[in-house]
Amino acid sequence: EQVKKESIEQLAKKLEADGYKTFIYKEGDSTYLMQQYFMVFLKSGENRNQDSTEAAQLQLKHLAHLERMAVEGYASLIGPFEDDGDVRGIVVYNTSTLKEADSLANMDPMVKAGRLKVEVHPWWTAKGGKLK
Repeated sequence: EQVKKESIEQLAKKLEADGYKTFIYKEGDSTYLMQQYFMVFLKSGENRNQDSTEAAQLQLKHLAHLERMAVEGYASLIGPFEDDGDVRGIVVYNTSTLKEADSLANMDPMVKAGRLKVEVHPWWTAKGGKLK
């Protein structure tokens, strides 16, 4: 337990030195390193009048952008919503600032074309957590 505690504290210091916000949370015998991420909601944009060919091309570029964000380590969780509402999907960015997450999200070809727009929120979760 002591080694694990020290490694969590060391990781927290490293992340903080790189500009990330963290805190250590203890509950019972468990210790969690909490890190701030940025939840980006991809919402319907003002310009959704592309024809089917252009929309399909934008979709391919959008998916390539999201793949690049994941491969380069900027995006930790990505996915669309199924309900066809105003919020089209989410991307959780692993960046040290909201400004960087917003900048990366706005590089998305769908956002540049106005088909999507972004809404960014700071979000906390345990470092290394998994979906269950």
